[in-house]
Amino acid sequence: MSRLVLKAFRRHALSRILPGQQRLLTGLSSIPEEHKMLQETCRAFADEQLVPHAGQWDRDHSFPTEAVKQLSDLGLMGVEIKSQYGGSELDCLAYAIALEEISRGCASTGVIASVNNSLYCGPLNYFGNADQKEQWLTPFASGEKLGCFALSEPGNGSDAGAASCTAREEADCWVLNGTKAWITNGYEADATVVFATTDKSLKHKGISAFLVPKPTEGLSLGKKEEKLGIRASSTCNLIFEECKIPKENLLGSRGQGFKIAMQTLDAGRIGIAAQGLGIAQAALEVAVAYSKERQSMGIPLSKHQMIQSKIADMALSLESARLLTWRAACTKDAGQNFTKEAAMAKLAASEAATFVSHQAIQILGGMGYVMEMPAERHYRDARITEIYEGTSEIQRLVIAGQVIKSLD
Repeated sequence: MSRLVLKAFRRHALSRILPGQQRLLTGLSSIPEEHKMLQETCRAFADEQLVPHAGQWDRDHSFPTEAVKQLSDLGLMGVEIKSQYGGSELDCLAYAIALEEISRGCASTGVIASVNNSLYCGPLNYFGNADQKEQWLTPFASGEKLGCFALSEPGNGSDAGAASCTAREEADCWVLNGTKAWITNGYEADATVVFATTDKSLKHKGISAFLVPKPTEGLSLGKKEEKLGIRASSTCNLIFEECKIPKENLLGSRGQGFKIAMQTLDAGRIGIAAQGLGIAQAALEVAVAYSKERQSMGIPLSKHQMIQSKIADMALSLESARLLTWRAACTKDAGQNFTKEAAMAKLAASEAATFVSHQAIQILGGMGYVMEMPAERHYRDARITEIYEGTSEIQRLVIAGQVIKSLD
């Protein structure tokens, strides 16, 4: 699907939504017809361009450069960004649907797109000024360049407010010092959104966000991490040593960094939920296909009640998580607070990905444990979805906090 087709889809979709209409999927069991068009197109792309290569990219730990370029051509690197800034100007539901299909084909490609869409373009879209959007958003939303997001640190994972990386204000610049860890797209990115402490006495209210080009003097990269899964995406440390950036590279206002990070992660969790759904869907499809072909005791595995029970539980977990993800996306599209919904979606989908991929290996038996089949890769890819952009434990804290607050 070309960018022109995406634009035509957007016009068609917008014409189907009445002004002020709230599209909360509280009572729907399927997506709108216009979104099915996007889903089918992204699935065909994944089947043709991602599935045949995903295993090799994983084995070689090679970045899927050509696939990312094709995503750019499809307009999927800035799905929710306005067209004037290089994006496709679709809604969050469209983003979740597209990202699930991409991740079903290759989870690594899915997270590369998710980081650029949610974690890099997202904060610029909401907090960047006009000049910043022109310079730092347009080429990234169009896919011409790739972005990354630098929040975590070696000694600071879930405690996002304890940033030890600092930004010192001087007469004509900001000077960054410190190390950021676990940065997806770290090697390939052309720029990063960095969070650093500008006033330690204010704790989380003393954190600010900055736009840093790559490469730039004073910024070096750590080694590429050897990971369990999503091996086709690069992950590394960003090391800042007296790294000077212009004053105008402050994103938002001074001290607004923690707010920017939390709002960005809310949206990012919908993207990771979609990634988890894609992994789970791929694992389910592998398991069902194998169960139909493999004979045991004179009948296909799929005829055995124990296998049917596993498939039923897998489908239940996956489809429940999918509805939560769609609800989170539609709540965001309706302009309502979606913190709880995003956390629920991310928690349900990531745990579904782990559960479904685990059960897929059980159904495949020994064949699930070898690289000849993709089941073991799905299992390895799934595990990270319960960790990054907020662990499952953090999601439960977020959900509980929102529930308790709503019942006061």
